[in-house]
Amino acid sequence: MPQLLILGSGTAGTMAANLLRDKLDDDWRITIVDRDDEHHYQPGYLFIPFWMDPARVVRSRRSFLPDGVEMVQADIARVDADAQTVKLGDGSELAYDWLIIASGSHPRPELVPGVADGPLWRDTVHEFYSLEGSTALRDKLRTFEKGRLLVHVSEMPIKCPVAPLEFAFLVEDHFRRRGIRHLIDITYVTPLDGAFTKPIASQTFGDLLDDRSIRLAADFAVERVDNEASTLNSYDGRALPFDLLVTVPPHTGAQFVIDSGLGDDMGFVPVDKHTLRSTEHDRIFVLGDASNIPTSKAGSVAHFATELFIDNFLAAIEDRPLPNAFDGHANCFLETGRGKALLLDFNYDTQPLPGTFPLPAVGPMSLLRNTRRNHMGKLAFEQIYWRMLLPGHRLPVPVLMSKSGKDMSAEKSA
Repeated sequence: MPQLLILGSGTAGTMAANLLRDKLDDDWRITIVDRDDEHHYQPGYLFIPFWMDPARVVRSRRSFLPDGVEMVQADIARVDADAQTVKLGDGSELAYDWLIIASGSHPRPELVPGVADGPLWRDTVHEFYSLEGSTALRDKLRTFEKGRLLVHVSEMPIKCPVAPLEFAFLVEDHFRRRGIRHLIDITYVTPLDGAFTKPIASQTFGDLLDDRSIRLAADFAVERVDNEASTLNSYDGRALPFDLLVTVPPHTGAQFVIDSGLGDDMGFVPVDKHTLRSTEHDRIFVLGDASNIPTSKAGSVAHFATELFIDNFLAAIEDRPLPNAFDGHANCFLETGRGKALLLDFNYDTQPLPGTFPLPAVGPMSLLRNTRRNHMGKLAFEQIYWRMLLPGHRLPVPVLMSKSGKDMSAEKSA
């Protein structure tokens, strides 16, 4: 009986389990491994500090797995790619014929001195990239009434690279609605040379920061947080004082990837960026945030890449050429407060551009325009995620990025 082992039952792992169970013969044994039975809707972390009930983002992992997929609830200790085995935290081992690593990326606040190891942690130093962190930040924002607020990105890559900007806009709107915005000085602190990685979007977001009177501190390479002085310090000598610091910690791949020697310096597995196949081990594919592909670590990327991966996997097990090439397609809503949002659509080669999505002229969504309709699309995605994406149902959007509806002349003039 051929053995397929999937490590991680987040977005990509759950999608792969559902899609492959339908495609593979019944003589295949499919096993998925994760440390617990809690699947988190991670986009909801952004909203918990403002209005969303924390219980709303958590559901059972097992409830989204089809019949014929076994779930093993255990920590993963190490992968032996040569022996084709996975050692679990309790010392037991699972053998595989084919392996899918879908173990995600993980915030590591301890990698910045003075963050998780300082007395200000969860007091005036917070993060919203975990359920615990976003819930603690919600409680802090309820009592924060004046002072200097820093929204800080430690380094790239991170999950959902637009989320820190979204938080900056939402927290500005939060204080505006409370009538105390004039008492809060907000600064967006980033290691990038602008508000975002791509020039057209960076200009759009930078203009929006200006419009909301949010300062921008760019090219900020964080060295440490000084807990005594309450400052965020950079390697070039800058020290930004704060009364509340909301930081996005550095991200790495899963610890077992690092311990197994499968990852790069940050613990992300090197793969062919088009086929998602490991560059070192032919019987390993990597889905979602766990790989080193040069695009956003976002749910949309996991979705598009996993759909294309299925045919590649079926070809690989039959020793045929892999038919599909992933283009790095990412599609992200960016909440801007005031009941509006922007939409970005891009890939490895094409930056976010103005236009309409998914249809030219008709839309109904606007690209790089701040609209109410985009905001409603962002909110609607929660139910789409639970009801369609995880079970592996096809969504009515192109898997590969389409240039149709985009203003390509904007890229040439950028």
